[in-house]
Amino acid sequence: MFYWRSSIDTDAAGGTVELGFTGRSAGRGSGPYAGLNLGGHVGDDADDVEDNRRALAAELDLSRERVVFMNQVHGTDVVEVAGPWAGDPPPVDAIVTRAADLAVAVLVADCVPVLLHDDTAGVLGAVHSGRPGMLSGIIGRAVDAMRDLGARSVSATVGPSVCGRCYEVPEDMARAAAAATPASAARSWTGTPAIDVAAGVVEQLASAGVGIQWVPGCTRESDDLYSYRRDGRTGRFAGVALRRTVQA
Repeated sequence: MFYWRSSIDTDAAGGTVELGFTGRSAGRGSGPYAGLNLGGHVGDDADDVEDNRRALAAELDLSRERVVFMNQVHGTDVVEVAGPWAGDPPPVDAIVTRAADLAVAVLVADCVPVLLHDDTAGVLGAVHSGRPGMLSGIIGRAVDAMRDLGARSVSATVGPSVCGRCYEVPEDMARAAAAATPASAARSWTGTPAIDVAAGVVEQLASAGVGIQWVPGCTRESDDLYSYRRDGRTGRFAGVALRRTVQA
């Protein structure tokens, strides 16, 4: 189920912070959504998506409602979540929490999933950053929200996304991205203008004083990850962060 997964011991007795990025294996999806599609907004059968989300919750040893997703809109809004949503998820691109035994999730298929965590303060976050989010500052806003909740030593785990060599764009778009975040400047496999959004996100995290772990992998190049650039109509995989009070 997981493309990558890690567990970090916390200062709390028996507590852990669990981080992971799902892959396409072991899911109910079929056709372009084959595998563990967790995106409910991409045209897949709603029952299959919900079955996949229940399977993820079970793998995390949580009830389904304790895994919270966002309604991602490529914006800059960040909200705090303390428990399961009351109704539909809000239109935001980052969520932060101090709640234990609550998994926060971000859905992607080329964009950059970022999991934020302060293992001592017990604050977590999940961030969706595509090119628009990188340019408009979603990363800085999410880090600020973490610190507003008491985080003092924020770390980030940056998940797989489309690499710069696979993200060819018009020259003016590449120039605008590089002007805002120089590390995002890239060239495609054929030498054309491109954007490395993940490198730009990492630069922004470093500038904010955040420790960084970068999980390797290009969505367009890996068959175990969904990629809109590669396939067009496709599913979404998830980045998930959870603070568990007692080890399972």
